[in-house]
Amino acid sequence: MKQKIVEWAKRYGLAEVLSLSLTVFSTWLTFKLTNNGVITALVGTWAGNVGFFGTILVQDILLAIKQLELSGGKYSIETFYKNARALFVEFGIAEVFDSFLIRPFLMFYIPRILGKLSLGIIIAKFLADITFYVPAIISYELSKKKLRKFD
Repeated sequence: MKQKIVEWAKRYGLAEVLSLSLTVFSTWLTFKLTNNGVITALVGTWAGNVGFFGTILVQDILLAIKQLELSGGKYSIETFYKNARALFVEFGIAEVFDSFLIRPFLMFYIPRILGKLSLGIIIAKFLADITFYVPAIISYELSKKKLRKFD
């Protein structure tokens, strides 16, 4: 199990750091500009998603390029589609509930309950991550042997 946790930390760690940074900064800026909790929660959710999924996609592309170079192949648009399909399988179900329901709900209410925007956003993000990662990691484990081989 320790080996799996290390693998997951390597896969998701950098993406989480970037996602958290973008989430906190974008919610702070959005609230300063709009003073609107709903808009702030939505912007925070989607800014965090851009950081998270952008990082994961770049990591997956670099891994595919490395695998292909070892076997004499080249990265192509078909390979990109394989990367995108693997991400969809890994995150699709988890992401629908996370981005359209759980995360915006928590990012709206937790800061209000605590009376502190940044702390509330961080706590909301971590609570939402729990419901996000359980199905995402299960999907990743089930799909990685079949959908992540590019050589």
